[in-house]
Amino acid sequence: MNYLPIFVAITSVAVVIQAGILAGMFFSMRKTSSRMEALAADVSSKILPTAELAHSILTDVRPKIENIAANVSASTTLINGQIERLDATVGEFLDRARIQVIRTDELVGRALDRVEATSESVQKTVSVPVRQFSGLMRGVSAGLEYLATKKRREPAPQDEMFI
Repeated sequence: MNYLPIFVAITSVAVVIQAGILAGMFFSMRKTSSRMEALAADVSSKILPTAELAHSILTDVRPKIENIAANVSASTTLINGQIERLDATVGEFLDRARIQVIRTDELVGRALDRVEATSESVQKTVSVPVRQFSGLMRGVSAGLEYLATKKRREPAPQDEMFI
């Protein structure tokens, strides 16, 4: 038996089926391609103006942003310098304040020492003589009182008492 015509027939049928499948794929791809082209045109019509607008805005804003960045950088440098000056000034002020506090403490200490010395001196020069004068006055007063009372009372003679 001759199998060759059977194999040729089967191969022919397979080729026809394969051709049908390829034709179906072609039409499907053409349909998908036309849909993709329509979608691309729709996206292009909507996205491209937005992208162009964003590009023009960025083009306009870029120099301003660069200017702002330069100003921020200059301001930062200036602020750092001012902070350093302020730190030095505050440090100097604190040093001077400490010195003044020390001087004031020494001045108050000396003033208190002088007040104490003056108090002692006043006590020695005024209080002691006043006490001495007061004692003298008491003595004089006691003497005068004694003399004043002696004249008023004349004592009885002592001979009469011994009888």
